[in-house]
Amino acid sequence: MTLKYLIQKEFLQIRRHAFLPKLIIMFPIVIMCVMPWVMQMEVKNIVVDVVDIDHTVESQRLVQQIAASNYFMFGGQKATYAEAMKDVEKGRADVILEIRDGKYLIAANAVNGTKGAIGSAYLSQIVASHQQMPHSLFSVLNLYNKGQNYKLFMIPALFAIVMMLMTGFLPTLNIVGEKEAGTIEQMNVTPVSKWSFILAKLIPYWLIALFVITVCLLLAWLVYGITPVGPLWLIYVLALLLALFFSSFGLIVSNYSDTMQQAMFVMWFFVVNIMLLSGLFTPTRSMPQWAYLTTYINPMHYFIDAIRTVFIRGGGLPETAHQVFALAVIGTLMGCWAVQSYKKNS
Repeated sequence: MTLKYLIQKEFLQIRRHAFLPKLIIMFPIVIMCVMPWVMQMEVKNIVVDVVDIDHTVESQRLVQQIAASNYFMFGGQKATYAEAMKDVEKGRADVILEIRDGKYLIAANAVNGTKGAIGSAYLSQIVASHQQMPHSLFSVLNLYNKGQNYKLFMIPALFAIVMMLMTGFLPTLNIVGEKEAGTIEQMNVTPVSKWSFILAKLIPYWLIALFVITVCLLLAWLVYGITPVGPLWLIYVLALLLALFFSSFGLIVSNYSDTMQQAMFVMWFFVVNIMLLSGLFTPTRSMPQWAYLTTYINPMHYFIDAIRTVFIRGGGLPETAHQVFALAVIGTLMGCWAVQSYKKNS
């Protein structure tokens, strides 16, 4: 019963705030309706797998030219097309070049429509210039996002940005706001346990996360005509796990901060760096080694990889199991830290 009344208190504080209810409603609407039209992404570090069935001198020269290119990252030669497709499905390759009977098939992973289209176009130019033959002798196959719709690639990433900002910054201002108002002292003298107190702080933001992801899904359908191919429930699970991490981290920052300005600066610094270290959400081996390694403890990396798999490729839990597991582990550890970092005054 104590937890119930604490949660009611949190919702009353949010409802009585002059700005927060408007922000929770308007922020996802503005992001979803504006950002897909103005955001641009630079395409680079395209990983190419080559399937050379002919094994001729000319084909080997072409392979060497691709491997030496500064634009592409050579993923190696594969024995069969099916083996190369496994690399594409696991995110280790972006484009496949198959050389068979003097003809060339370029298969591009168009989950990222821009990267797939530009990568296949550049690879086509290299093949055409090397072989000095017309484009009719090779064909391009776009995988998954066959229409190369850039918004279909961008919108799942916007889900992550909205979730990060809404469930990260709002909890950051929670406890430190009560410190400045002096109301936290009234809570500290009660017998409420730290687990109940922090859980009551987290649950409202998890519910806000469900509301925000619902608004984003509706806008994606109504404004852009885009709906997820994979299971809808898995998108909500991923959203909850991401909200667990960022809401917990926001409370950690709030616990250690003395003023709102200090908390906002720390959270802003963290958000900027977590986006930069993810390499625009795609880790590449051209990044510094320390930055490349940090992407594997970056929840945004796992969330965006998983939600694009579900949203665009139609993957389910088996295809996203390791991302779900990683998000659950990182979020749980962060939640435990949030509880331990809260100190009740004696």
